Amino acid sequence: MNRTIQADLFRYGGLSGTKGLIKGFRKPGFRYMYVFRQASQGGRFSLKRLFFSWLRRRYSYKFGFQIPVGTAIGEGFFIGHHGTIVVNGKARIGKNCNIAHNVTIGQANRGRLEGFPTIGDHVWMGTGAVIVGNIHIGNNVLIAPNAYVNMDVPENSLVLGNPAKIIPKENPCDGYINNIL
Repeated sequence: MNRTIQADLFRYGGLSGTKGLIKGFRKPGFRYMYVFRQASQGGRFSLKRLFFSWLRRRYSYKFGFQIPVGTAIGEGFFIGHHGTIVVNGKARIGKNCNIAHNVTIGQANRGRLEGFPTIGDHVWMGTGAVIVGNIHIGNNVLIAPNAYVNMDVPENSLVLGNPAKIIPKENPCDGYINNIL
């Protein structure tokens, strides 16, 4: 098992090893990310990649996750609940991030924010959050449920509301992001 998959697995209650992997497959978020990681490895037309791409597509329909295979996602990614999650394929997500259901990470098609978001390490994204545009979200940021984020967010911040309000706060993710390998 490679380091990225180990870090993903460990986020689900500190699971590790073969027994932990078997328990991890009971969690929809880990199962999807395992298949996602496997589908992004190997040659373009390798049998392994084709199989895991087919399985990822099946899980996309089953769990409601729409994360294209080419999306850059760091190790330790945690999907808290199954439900609609939409991530643009050109968005970048850092290490040890949490994402809840009904979250959208998308592009802005026009204006000064035209482009895709870059999300730093240790970011917690609450239910219903929308993150759009060519913005940068710093490390150690908590995005509250139902927040609409279309502006840069500095490190160590709490983001609330629509339109978003940024509140500087030391360690806003304490108690939210756990089990980091």
